[in-house]
Amino acid sequence: MAKSMHITRKVQLLINSADKDFVYESIGKLMKWQNICFKCANLIYTHHFLQEQIAEMVYLAEGTRLKLTDHNKDSDGMLVSSRTNSTYKILTNKFKGQIPSNIFNNLNSQLVATFIKERSLYYEGERSIKNFKRTITLPFSAECIRQLSEHNETGNFTFTLFGIPFKTYLGNGFDEKRDLFKQVITSNLKMATSFLKIEQKKIYLLATFVQEQQTYLLNEEVIAEASLSLEIPLLVKVGRVSFSIGTKEEFLYRRLAIQTARSRVQTSVNGNRSGHGRKRKRKPLEHYLHLERDYIDHKLHVYSRRLIDFCLKHRAATLILTDQQEKEEAAKAEPFLLRNWSYGQFKDKIAFKAAKVGINLIVE
Repeated sequence: MAKSMHITRKVQLLINSADKDFVYESIGKLMKWQNICFKCANLIYTHHFLQEQIAEMVYLAEGTRLKLTDHNKDSDGMLVSSRTNSTYKILTNKFKGQIPSNIFNNLNSQLVATFIKERSLYYEGERSIKNFKRTITLPFSAECIRQLSEHNETGNFTFTLFGIPFKTYLGNGFDEKRDLFKQVITSNLKMATSFLKIEQKKIYLLATFVQEQQTYLLNEEVIAEASLSLEIPLLVKVGRVSFSIGTKEEFLYRRLAIQTARSRVQTSVNGNRSGHGRKRKRKPLEHYLHLERDYIDHKLHVYSRRLIDFCLKHRAATLILTDQQEKEEAAKAEPFLLRNWSYGQFKDKIAFKAAKVGINLIVE
């Protein structure tokens, strides 16, 4: 049986209505839900952290320290329900009727699972409790997307979510996203828990699709070795064949140029014409808000895609990132390297694309 994996695609959404008042009201409703999700997330982590700490408080009397279990199932338990359900009860009590219960139900399930996975780090003092931002995403079940259909004239899709009509804004050249939505309509592909994201009053759908892992004819005896560096972003070898991906000029120098340009604009902010106060003065900076991040994200995506294509071309079943741990340790001691070389992000992109095609990734 083929393995399945989740892939996420970011799609801009528009409110599917010509009524400006309805559009304004709908965006306001989503922003209100986002603010409630922000409060819910912090409440969930605070309560679960508190529950863990009560169990760890060795200075309490023996009769006070009880188990974090359901009292109905264990006489020593201090909870009236399961741990996951304990925070769900709090959210229901505080926010029922203010936000669709499906949203905070999915939020609760995901954050509790994440907390349990990371709690050993909290015990050892290696990580502080998470503090969620107001830009948090809104999770919801795939079943909440209703009446998904394709608009033949524009090539976009329409659907309703929690009673709000949406339409996608795919633009030109996004054939992969269109194909994914078409497969969902024809029931050839399923969607998993997805997310709504609101950025600067723009709405995005982080659509998650359950896709079968692609199978390729790979040779277990063929091993590819890749090396990451600032001089050559990516150098890969299979036997005697080597291939360099990217250059220092297009990666590092372009990144430094963006940083310098942003610094120049930031220095001249005080001399800009005001008109509308701080917002007008800082308007030139908006162009650079995510410019560096988006450029690097695009380049790392292209580099990792070329790396996996090279491995598939030579049928390499194993990919080794050589001396990677040593480089990451060295980068921690070098501020310039730490700031300008995204080792972690690059590794994540390579790992995802390798898993998608069945290539075993080893990080040395």
